[in-house]
Amino acid sequence: MKGIEILFIAIGAIVGAILRYRLTEAPVAFGGLSVNVLLVNICGSFILGAFSIISPHLSLDSHYTLFMSVGFCGSLTSMSSFALETCNLLDNNFVQHAVVNILANVFLSLGALIAGRTITDLVMTAFL
Repeated sequence: MKGIEILFIAIGAIVGAILRYRLTEAPVAFGGLSVNVLLVNICGSFILGAFSIISPHLSLDSHYTLFMSVGFCGSLTSMSSFALETCNLLDNNFVQHAVVNILANVFLSLGALIAGRTITDLVMTAFL
């Protein structure tokens, strides 16, 4: 790995981490379930889906993939926070909330990635 590649990843990671912190610092609850990490994972999945279409359409250099996919989306989204929140719910005997958290994070994040790819593909096809 070259120094420039590390720089692209690092800059993307810094931006993603700061955005994640800002988006999760004020608790957002829905039906007794904290949804901050869920919202961040959905947004990050949508962005990654969109970028996966934009990058080949515009023939972007691989450095931008490192910046956006590995750096930005990698630090914005969080499997570890999702896992911790789920374990905390289970520790407090909120089994139904834990199941909802698992299903929502997996399926809504996957759906957001597919939506990001689909919408971006439609827009790219219509305007390029």
